[in-house]
Amino acid sequence: MTIFRIFRPLLGVLFAGLFFSAHAALFDDDEARRAILDLRQKVDASQQRAAEDLRKVNEENSQLRRSILDLANQLETLRADLAKLRGQDEQLARDVAEVQRKQKDLTQGVDDRLRKFEPSKITVDGKEFVASPAEMRDFDAALAVLRKGDFAVAQTSFLDFLKRNPESGYRVSSLFWLGNAQYALRSYKEAIVNFKAVLSVAPDHLRAPEAALSIANCQVELKDVRSARKTLEDLIKVYPQSEAAAVAKDRLTKLK
Repeated sequence: MTIFRIFRPLLGVLFAGLFFSAHAALFDDDEARRAILDLRQKVDASQQRAAEDLRKVNEENSQLRRSILDLANQLETLRADLAKLRGQDEQLARDVAEVQRKQKDLTQGVDDRLRKFEPSKITVDGKEFVASPAEMRDFDAALAVLRKGDFAVAQTSFLDFLKRNPESGYRVSSLFWLGNAQYALRSYKEAIVNFKAVLSVAPDHLRAPEAALSIANCQVELKDVRSARKTLEDLIKVYPQSEAAAVAKDRLTKLK
């Protein structure tokens, strides 16, 4: 008992210390728990924010992927439309080229047809003049008949030509060849009229010396020697350098 009394103060102090230590330890545990709880709350909040941010990012990524997919689809549609337009352009270019070709052919055809009716510049017997396609056709046809030796038809053809084309550039040549057809038909007087018309209308014509010589030949056939000599002498005087003049000189020596 004495010992208890002796150690009681010490025991009090010891118990007080133990109580204080336990209380301090208990206080430290509460603070730690609160800190842990706060930390957990912060972590949870951070995780929630991170999860929410991740969800938003995923939504934004999904939306972005959808936008990219839509853009890709639009791009593919545009490519298809562009290819279609290119095909249409190429077809249009082919159509335009075909239309232009047909137009060119049509224009060429029209030009060719018009050319058949349009007068053109030609040269016949050294004379240049403008003649219609019809004139050229009719004159060439009459001359072809004459060369075949069908003099009666040739005479008719040249007479018809002169009647239809009195002002034609072919007029002098037509008169000359008409006279030749009539000479061949022994229509000497008619031939002389047409040969003289050549000399009257175009004394400088390429066929003029031959026309004068032909007049003399007709006169010889008509037994009009005097007139024939006069015609030959005039021929030599007017056309001294012509081949007809050389023939006329030879004829004069033979005429009596």
